[in-house]
Order: sequence, then structure tokens, then C-alpha cells
Amino acid sequence: MIHAPELKYFATLKVEIDAPQEVGVSVHGERRVIPITGGTVQGNGWQGKVLRGGADYQLILTPRLTHLDAQYAIELDNGELIYIHNKAIRVASAEITQKIKIGEPVAPELIYFRCHPVFETSSPSMQWITERVFVGTGIRRPNLVELQIFEVL
Repeated sequence: MIHAPELKYFATLKVEIDAPQEVGVSVHGERRVIPITGGTVQGNGWQGKVLRGGADYQLILTPRLTHLDAQYAIELDNGELIYIHNKAIRVASAEITQKIKIGEPVAPELIYFRCHPVFETSSPSMQWITERVFVGTGIRRPNLVELQIFEVL
């Protein structure tokens, strides 16, 4: 008998963001770049901070569907670094999508926000995360993205 994979809590990230850079509508959709300015990460028995300098490269494909492609780094309290490449989709009504775009608060239950982060690190204690699959849920706040990340067992 085949069993569905289980999920194990890995970490909570609070990723601080700056005002969007509106590239505009291109042949692929409406392009936006959201600078990442900092934040925090908390896992089981470890913690760190989100480093300034990354970004979320968004593509609004339809009034309802947005593809997210965030790339940034975190620094653990022991100084070790982890690079994160996090692809996601965000789906909401056209009205809610517009509210998100202009920075208005929106109730999380009105948005389907799921992600698939991939990690790279030279950290000996965290090397195992490069050999696992992770999924997560997101909440978009006006100046913050909250992510709950889970290891797929």
C-alpha cells in the first residue's frame, strides 16, 4: 500500500520587503520586483536572520494568478549562511490581487499561497536540507511575507 507523504515543521520565516519596483506589462505578464530588506527565521533549535539584498521576482499572469520567484540568503546565529530559491504561486480574486498590489492588508484565508523552497549551504549542521524536499504556506502582509516551511517526509 502506498502512503501519502507526511509533513514535518521546519521553520517560520518573516521576510521584510520594500516597495515594489513596477517593471510593467511584458509579453509574459505584469512583472514586479520586490526587494527583500531583512527579517527573521526560527526553526526547531536554531534561528537566524534574513539578509538584505535578495528579491522576489513576481509575474502576475492573470488578474487571479501570480507566480513568485524569490531568491535570498539567511544567516544563522552561528554565522553560517543558507541560500534560498523559493518558487510559489499566489491565487486570489482580482479584487484581492489589486489590494495586495497597492499594499492593503488582506485576510490570509482569501489567498491561496503555496511555495517550494530549495536550499543551498556549506553549513555542516544544515547540509541535510540540501537533500530534502520542502513545501510551505505563505501570508502576504503589506511590508512582510510570513512563510511556514515543512519538510516532506
